[in-house]
Amino acid sequence: MSAIWMLEPEYEAMERERLERLVLERMRRTLATVLRHPRWARRLGSVRPDDLDRVEDWRRLPLLTKPELRDAYPFGFACGDGYRRVHMSSGTTGNPILNPYTERDVRQWGDVMARCYVAAGVTRDDIIQITPSFGLFTGGFGFHYGAERLGAMVVPAGAGRTALQLRLMRDLGATVLTAIATYPLRLVEVARQEGFDLSSLALRIGIFGSEMWSDGLRARIERDLGIRTYDIIGMTETGGPGLGIDCQARIGIHVWEDHYHPEIVDPVSGEVLPDGVEGELVISTLTREGLPLVRYRTHDLTRVVSRERCECGRTSLRLDRLRGRTDDMVIVKGVNFYPAQIEAVVMRQAGVSHEYRIVLESDGGGGEGLSIEVEVEPGCDPGIAERIRHEVYDLLALSPEVRLCPFGSIERREGKTVRVVDRRAVR
Repeated sequence: MSAIWMLEPEYEAMERERLERLVLERMRRTLATVLRHPRWARRLGSVRPDDLDRVEDWRRLPLLTKPELRDAYPFGFACGDGYRRVHMSSGTTGNPILNPYTERDVRQWGDVMARCYVAAGVTRDDIIQITPSFGLFTGGFGFHYGAERLGAMVVPAGAGRTALQLRLMRDLGATVLTAIATYPLRLVEVARQEGFDLSSLALRIGIFGSEMWSDGLRARIERDLGIRTYDIIGMTETGGPGLGIDCQARIGIHVWEDHYHPEIVDPVSGEVLPDGVEGELVISTLTREGLPLVRYRTHDLTRVVSRERCECGRTSLRLDRLRGRTDDMVIVKGVNFYPAQIEAVVMRQAGVSHEYRIVLESDGGGGEGLSIEVEVEPGCDPGIAERIRHEVYDLLALSPEVRLCPFGSIERREGKTVRVVDRRAVR
């Protein structure tokens, strides 16, 4: 690896023992803050900050769920004052989750985002094109604040207008692309349609998140755009992207533990799992003022990769890339699986597009049917359908119908890509 630069080495490379003392101190401070608010005090009971003798004592506190945050709409769990900003979750059911930001929250967001940029090898000499939307969605603003904190030039393009995005990248010499994970595929697709020469771009780094994206999808993006990609994590509830990112060593996603405390729990029992075992990610915020979180269930599935010092020199805990969500689990004919498992099969096939859909249907006889629609390039071997069916059967003991579709036939949507269409409830 090349020489490593850290934005805040006093925290990013802090010795483990000192880091855990800092985490415990900030846990106590967070607990003292939330207990001053009636809604938090009722749910946390008689616990007091001095009851925390070690980091592990945090596990005694109850888990916080998304329905609880929704039921507290708009600001039932908020603990700050003098708010400067509000952002909202992109969920489509029930009340939205609002996160109010104090002035210090906005600065904290810029700091952790700048750390993420630096971990990915971005410097103040880079030109960063920001393609997530600016608005109630957190993505655009987070990337913007981090870039300004770093001192890099910003191209705040926002979402959509893909042909213009390509032109700006070329004409302004953008070297860093930030996006939701599937948007680079749309860039490549439009470039081919418009006859745009991707080799004319100066891009070298891509920082992508907001959606699950498999290793196969990552390899395809890196091949087609000629860049090195980095997986950034975060969510509206925690303050937006910036919770963590994989570094240039790419052996796990660093979580900035001086700001966020991660745990991996059993999705059913809620018990904390040993390192290396996959479970649900639970996050507590340690420095957020507007909406502090105490043991929030994210529904994201991952595992602790390591707590040892990384090749990059950082000492923060590393998580595996997110592999799915507990609420994304699909059940067909009694078999449980995640869409990412199907994606891994599809993406390793030659001649397929990046677009596919998993379709769940009733079979007319009271049973269930599974089909996979896959876009293919012109001249693709039709035998690929049988290969996909066979590999899915080996993986899941399910035998889907695989439908090969002409390139461009699956609907493209702005924002996050829809991978599963469930028609079983349609009458």
